Amino acid sequence: MSQNIARERVMHRLLERQAEKYGQRTYMYFEDKKFSYKDLNDFASRVARGLQDLGIAKGDKVAVVMENCPEYIFLMFALSKLGAVEVPINVFHKGEIMNYMVDHSDCSIVVMQVQYIDRLESILQKSNKIKAVVLMESSGEDQKSGVTNATVAAVKERIASFGKKALGWPELMGNDGNYQKADVIWSDPLLLLYTSGTTGLSKGVLLPQNLFYSMAERFCNWVLEGNLGEDDCIYVPSPLFHAHAWHAGINLALLKGARILLRRRFSASAHWDDIRRFNCTYSAAGGPRLPILLAAEPSPNDADNPLRVILGGPASEKICNAFEPRFGVKVLEFYGSTELGAPAMNTVSNRKIGSCGRMLPDFLFKIADDDGAEVGVNQPGEFLVRVKQPYAMMLEYYKMPEKTVEAWRDLWFHTGDRVRVDEDGYIHFVDRKKDSIRRRGENISSFEVERVINSHPAVLESAAYGVESEFTDDDEVMVSLVLKPGQTLSPEELIAHCEGEMAYFMVPRYVRFVKELPKNAVNRVEKFKLREEGVTSDTWDREKSGYKLKR
Repeated sequence: MSQNIARERVMHRLLERQAEKYGQRTYMYFEDKKFSYKDLNDFASRVARGLQDLGIAKGDKVAVVMENCPEYIFLMFALSKLGAVEVPINVFHKGEIMNYMVDHSDCSIVVMQVQYIDRLESILQKSNKIKAVVLMESSGEDQKSGVTNATVAAVKERIASFGKKALGWPELMGNDGNYQKADVIWSDPLLLLYTSGTTGLSKGVLLPQNLFYSMAERFCNWVLEGNLGEDDCIYVPSPLFHAHAWHAGINLALLKGARILLRRRFSASAHWDDIRRFNCTYSAAGGPRLPILLAAEPSPNDADNPLRVILGGPASEKICNAFEPRFGVKVLEFYGSTELGAPAMNTVSNRKIGSCGRMLPDFLFKIADDDGAEVGVNQPGEFLVRVKQPYAMMLEYYKMPEKTVEAWRDLWFHTGDRVRVDEDGYIHFVDRKKDSIRRRGENISSFEVERVINSHPAVLESAAYGVESEFTDDDEVMVSLVLKPGQTLSPEELIAHCEGEMAYFMVPRYVRFVKELPKNAVNRVEKFKLREEGVTSDTWDREKSGYKLKR
């Protein structure tokens, strides 16, 4: 393809084209504010200039620890303009996991909302890589939680005492928006997203510009079959530290001149009021949110809403069959992967409820056994994928060449998931071959859970694994552990230890003390046996005990 195409298929140039085309047309609603296409581009340019003044250049990394807000979006497009890389980090991470992600990513600047200073203080003190911290000033929402401008000033002093430059968001934006443009093409990295590790720490997935451009096209042209238009509005409560919000919300709307309704977080009580008030026709809030909406008391007005399609998964056939007639909305599931985007999707007119959809035409796939041999129809095997378009999937696992090579053995990308393909060509998820846990939309590294638990002085060894949830199609986190001789430990003490070192969604719900863990001949824990045993009579249940987690 020509160099022109390579330079056109980058996200900030898409924004610049749409800003020129649509000008003052509304792109985004957020709380009591709205922003036009021109606003989005102008603010992104000012952020780019501010970051450039701090020394950010092409290839540099900037960590982002924030809840959903417009500034998050300005920042991503600003970094695209500079050819720099955004590193979105889940705001609920803490302790060693947070420290690892910020340090491993080689970030030179951290942009954060001020309420997360306690989660970042340790790495800010220790890191020689971080040169500056940009703090989000207080908003109306922050003030409700006790965060004020006075707090921001105090946090600036703390950061300065670590030898780091500290400035507020208004200071970053205080310029004319004239920045030195970088030569950015579709192969350049845009985001570095951390995904759950299987036998080690979380891997940093380096994603190129064209992956995001391609994903917007896939959702628009294949899933929605070109039905998204300028009058449509996409509801986006999904966190911006996950790729789904960008693929099925931010960039999809941008591609077609549509609008988005951005929310700080998902709220079941506000959901349908939001949908009706802003006339949202599409939603990027599927998967684990569907059972929550279904749990509400039925109303005769449930189907009286403008929403046509929810983009997201996974959702079981049972949930979809209950949700769709009640609310008058189609739920379109797909197979999603940080590394690949979404190679298999259901579409508006071609779908099979409970499946991941069919493979898109710009992907090749096979379903293989452990020896790499292809299996037959309806036979489970590992999902192996190739993409036909250049730079439409991950570039690498950052600073983990051996993991990158391992994933690409035999010139197929090994997803680590087991699926089957039916006689109609629809892909069905079976289970995870890799040792990770998925809980309410979050991928969890069992290794990282075990590492925290094993750091307790009373624990000899542990195994973390997923067990079936009674509420959703995802897992609940369970841990079986062996104590050191002569040591005692209560479940409550263990959970308190976990709370200080990991995100709330990683903290085990179920705790079981055992004399030994089942192991094979090479001394590896056989987690499949623990999963088969499931929740036993001697298992402690955090929720039934009444233990309340702090976020």
